[in-house]
Amino acid sequence: MTILLSLFLKLSAFSLIAFGGVNALLPSLLNLSVNQEHWIDLQTFADYFAIAQAAPGPNFMTVTLIGWHVYGVIGALIATFAIAWPSSILVFFLQRWVMGMSNQQKKKTIQYAAAALAIGLVLSSAWQIALQINHSITAYSLTLATIGLTVCTRWHPLYLIALGAVLGFLGVI
Repeated sequence: MTILLSLFLKLSAFSLIAFGGVNALLPSLLNLSVNQEHWIDLQTFADYFAIAQAAPGPNFMTVTLIGWHVYGVIGALIATFAIAWPSSILVFFLQRWVMGMSNQQKKKTIQYAAAALAIGLVLSSAWQIALQINHSITAYSLTLATIGLTVCTRWHPLYLIALGAVLGFLGVI
């Protein structure tokens, strides 16, 4: 029962700082679940993240999968609830406050600042995860090529995901 309480409390705290979604907290979530609590190993974390990104639905599925790994269906339910409830309540009241502002310039400033913060946190998170998960020059090259192709072309990301899967299947990365 203590593991469920720990899971609930730690993920609830994460929810309050998950500005930009769970992906903005991936390095911290990885550190918590792999290094601190030893709920899962690094490869399992990477696998769960890949599954969550490939599956339709909310991007906090990584947390649900960690909860499932820790304590089965009950762990998955508690982890999902814990990551969602605090931020949902906070966003509900914050959105009402922002939408109720009469000064349009202040409203736009807050919205642009929030967007910039979320983008920055997600990019920082992606960089930290790449540094922790990539273990070879080929993996780093694939990461940099993916960034370059995403920024400079109109290729659909599924092509790049398929390329990564093929290279992984062939044992290149």
